[in-house]
Amino acid sequence: MEALAKKLGLRTNPTIFFTSAGIMILFLVVLLIAPGSIGEAFGAGREWIVTNLGWFFIFGVTSWVAFLLWVALSRFGAIRLGGNDAKPAYSNISWFTMLFAGGIGTVLMFWGVAEPISHFSSPPRPNVEPYSVEAADDAMSFAIYHLGLHTWAIFTMPGLAFAYFIYRYDLPMRFSSVFYPLIGDRIYGPLGKTLDVFAILGTLFGVAVSIGLGTQQINAGLTELFGIPDAVITKVLIIAILTAVAVGSIVAGLDSGVKRLSNINIGMAVGLMVFVLFTGSTVFLLRAVVETFGLYISNLLPMAFWNDTLASYTGDDGGWGWQGSWTVFYWAWTVTWSPFIGIFVARISRGRTIREFVLGVLFAPSIFTLIWFAIFGWSAMQIDGIGPEAREALGEQAGVLSQAVGESVPLAMFAFFENFPGATLIQGLAVVIVAIFFATSSDSASLVVDMLCTGSPDPGPWHQRVFWGVSEGMLAAMLIVLAGDAGLTALQEVITVVGLPMFILVFAMMFALFRGLAQEKLSEVRVGSPPRPEQL
Repeated sequence: MEALAKKLGLRTNPTIFFTSAGIMILFLVVLLIAPGSIGEAFGAGREWIVTNLGWFFIFGVTSWVAFLLWVALSRFGAIRLGGNDAKPAYSNISWFTMLFAGGIGTVLMFWGVAEPISHFSSPPRPNVEPYSVEAADDAMSFAIYHLGLHTWAIFTMPGLAFAYFIYRYDLPMRFSSVFYPLIGDRIYGPLGKTLDVFAILGTLFGVAVSIGLGTQQINAGLTELFGIPDAVITKVLIIAILTAVAVGSIVAGLDSGVKRLSNINIGMAVGLMVFVLFTGSTVFLLRAVVETFGLYISNLLPMAFWNDTLASYTGDDGGWGWQGSWTVFYWAWTVTWSPFIGIFVARISRGRTIREFVLGVLFAPSIFTLIWFAIFGWSAMQIDGIGPEAREALGEQAGVLSQAVGESVPLAMFAFFENFPGATLIQGLAVVIVAIFFATSSDSASLVVDMLCTGSPDPGPWHQRVFWGVSEGMLAAMLIVLAGDAGLTALQEVITVVGLPMFILVFAMMFALFRGLAQEKLSEVRVGSPPRPEQL
């Protein structure tokens, strides 16, 4: 493998690189040959996980939120990631935009209207009347619960572990490094390399599903704007164009490429949000933003521990009900992204204290998410009609967005903009924003996968980085071409099952991080000199 890597001009760990690439190709071939069978097998696995271990996901993410807040507010919060004299490489604004664009920017565009409307028309809790005021409150609370502090805790936990062990101990920038307190020098052996390969595959497949969903939304927007057919060839062209943009950003690097795209995109997204605020029911929305903070704060603790325990007594769904297909799926899917987002966040956060890191990564994107959902979600529900009197006054227009979401989730955002001035222009802008979010997620994922292979924050050769960017695009494109919806569905089932071992590994990170922090009192441990396992 080393000879082949040298011949190809690669600067990477050959075992990790070629094993990850080989498994990705092998899995893709098998998936394309029998997408239905694989989907059924992993679908059964997902159902078992949701039914028997859904509580573990709910409790686990909540425990991570509590642990992270404790670390930030404790004496450990003053520890600087990268040495006592290290300074942040990026301004707070650039740091935040890269956090957001590399994280869930695409998800907010996809679900900003669709999720609140889904919960509004089909309430999560039993005995809540659809389209009622209570349903609207619950819709906002659950949407923000899914994409607020808890989602960012899934990213912050590995991010902090990466940053701490990589910068404080001068360990390689690899997934396995965070387990040093638990397995010691075995992070350099077969066990460590297995962990690294697993993290790379989770990132590749998770990004491929995101690309598939993003492509569907872009295609839906182009269909709405220009009548371009919603077809396989259109989706492949979209993937090809945006992969080319992502590859250009990859070649430019983190500072010139990802940073620039992120700053542009977050500016456009904020502009879109402000447009909805001031061309919609402005006073209503300003009141709703303030009230949504209160809803989230008051409902956060009950939601964080709600396990739908009585679902078997209130429905015929086998015992898990709504939450099994929403919250548990969210956490299982999101955790497959955690190595990617975690190491990306660690890469851009050198020089910050643990307190700055945790509070910044947890709260800054969560606050933006809350405001985003408050403006888009409440606007959408107001258009749909909240309460019987409003719905009666709207007549045939009542429920128009609920109907759009029911027919096509990717089309929901574009159906929403039809109710605003300059609809065509705004829909076009939305397509561009989704496209750039797509590109920033792809290029940042490619850079992270390359780091996981090289073990270094410095970028590898440009063709090495481009390989991963093209691989992500080809993975999504080939699934769409050769396996269609069945392929994407099967892949979603696969990454949900993969989410369980990844979830367990992130739990292990929490204990590893605690052991690492506990030894900070040992004066002989210095930056670049990791403690021996027996010292921990």
